[in-house]
Amino acid sequence: MSPRGVAIPDLRERLFAAAERVVARDGAGALTSRAITVEADCGKGVLHTHFASLDEFVAELVLDRFARSARQAEALKAKVGQATVGDNLQEVVLVLMDALPPAVVGLAMTRPAAALHTREGLQAGAPAFAAIQQAFTFYLQAEQRGGRLAAGADAATIALALVGTTHHLLMTRDPGRGEDAKLTIGRLLAVLLRGAERPPVT
Repeated sequence: MSPRGVAIPDLRERLFAAAERVVARDGAGALTSRAITVEADCGKGVLHTHFASLDEFVAELVLDRFARSARQAEALKAKVGQATVGDNLQEVVLVLMDALPPAVVGLAMTRPAAALHTREGLQAGAPAFAAIQQAFTFYLQAEQRGGRLAAGADAATIALALVGTTHHLLMTRDPGRGEDAKLTIGRLLAVLLRGAERPPVT
């Protein structure tokens, strides 16, 4: 399922970014191999030189963005002991939502062959929401060990609720409504961390 023989180091990302722009501007129905290569300013056949089909390309795009988001969630490790637990989680969730445009993720749901490729990639161990949930859990457990989160708080369940809500917002939010997402995540964290988050030592 991996692209074959991509010789130009940035070509893969160049094509992926072009596809995202096409979908954001013109909708999922406008996504064709030609639209992508025109947007990327590449030769007409370059996409099919490196990907078996448009569906494989879409699946690889979605898997790449999932993996990128999982790496961004790992950044929580560096935030242990800084700011507040709620602020740290909210910041990372909002970054994840920017990294996973709903229209792009939805592509793999509306194209059966792409959905199959995506599932195969996830089953083979490609990082996605499970990796993000794990990163949240490890972060919360680290904050527990540091005394900034109550020892009795259920870190795994908090992480699950947060990732589940993030997934829901990704699939249902309207483009450009980032402020609504910020408010929703803020309210959710206030509930999840109520009585568990310890105030910073002054």
